[in-house]
Order: sequence, then structure tokens, then C-alpha cells
Amino acid sequence: MLKINIFNQYNEDKEYNKIINKILKQAYKFLKFKEKMIVNVVLVDNKAIKDMNKNYRNIDKETDVLSFENDGYTTEIGDIFISIDKVKEQATAYNHSFARELAFLSVHGFLHCLGYDHLNKEDELEMFSLQDEILEISKYRRT
Repeated sequence: MLKINIFNQYNEDKEYNKIINKILKQAYKFLKFKEKMIVNVVLVDNKAIKDMNKNYRNIDKETDVLSFENDGYTTEIGDIFISIDKVKEQATAYNHSFARELAFLSVHGFLHCLGYDHLNKEDELEMFSLQDEILEISKYRRT
């Protein structure tokens, strides 16, 4: 079972919650997990994510998603912070829907919380292949 806690610090749009719940539950099912997991998703603006990026990564600019994986000794696998401002910007820039971009960033952050990364070509191929498959079966395709 996957429990998803969504903390919307951006606005009260409930559509965000539906998209995040759908894609993360699909990812959990696709990856064939059986054990109980908890993930926290926090929706923020560009200023908040820029501050976090500077504090935690020493990079003084906005980013779209930040993930913090927990130590593995708990059912709470980690925290995902998503900039809704960036979701809007990137959906326009990449010419696809807001829902597709939010789903993409949610599953990307989720995979990071599970220990996946893209620091080298082999790991990138594995992580991005999983993302693409999950997005495809969830109907959040590129348009």
C-alpha cells in the first residue's frame, strides 16, 4: 500500500492531488511493490524551491523538483518538493499539458526517493526508461 501525503503550499487546486495520486499509485503498482510506503509531496512556488535548492544543494536558482530520500529504516521513503511555477513554465516550453508535466515530475521525484538516479549514462537509461513506461501506462504521454 502506498500512502501519499500532499501538502499544497501553492494554492488549493484539488486537481493537483488527483494527478499526483494517480501517477504515484501507478508507479507503485508498476514497480510491483507490496510493502507499505509513505511519500510526502510538497507543492511550492519558485521562491521556496530556489531557497531550498540554495540551502541543500548550494545552487542559487529555481529548479522543478527536489527529492529527499529517507534512510531506509522507515516506511516513509522520502519527500518530494515540486515547484508549480516550474510545472506551468515547462509544460508551455515543452508543448504538453500541465497534467503531464506534474505527473512527470512526481514520478521522477518518487523514483529518486526509491534510490534511482541519473548521475551516469547507465543509471539515467534505467531511471528514464521506468519514468517513460509509467507515464505511458498512466496515459500521461507527451503530446
